[in-house]
Amino acid sequence: MDAPSARWPPFPVDGSDKADEEICRQVLRILSLVGDKWSLLIIGSLRDRTLRFGELQRAVTGISQRMLTLTLRQLERDGLVSRTVHASVPPRVDYALTELGTTLLAPVTALGSWAATHRQTINENRRRYEADHPPAAPS
Repeated sequence: MDAPSARWPPFPVDGSDKADEEICRQVLRILSLVGDKWSLLIIGSLRDRTLRFGELQRAVTGISQRMLTLTLRQLERDGLVSRTVHASVPPRVDYALTELGTTLLAPVTALGSWAATHRQTINENRRRYEADHPPAAPS
């Protein structure tokens, strides 16, 4: 006997097409934010402690100052990261996961573990695909 299929989409919908479409749009916007590689790396970097901007930039290899700023701003806007400015000279700004942000740690960790477990297979599949589908010669 076949296993029961998982419900898709994996979130509640009320059956009316308009409401379902709006729920799907909202969920997809949220998933595009938290599924972004920079967001995942920032959330993972903040899992154990509060970090200053420079510490985050060093922890998230390859991120530009502008992209770090934009991503932190979006994560703060969505309530996943808190930003605390300390009155000092020079000003000190700390970033931390909020309670809501902390709830993302389990799925982010699971996704990272899955990628690490399956990376060799995926790389082999990519090599095989590219060997079977060479790029078209320029015209």
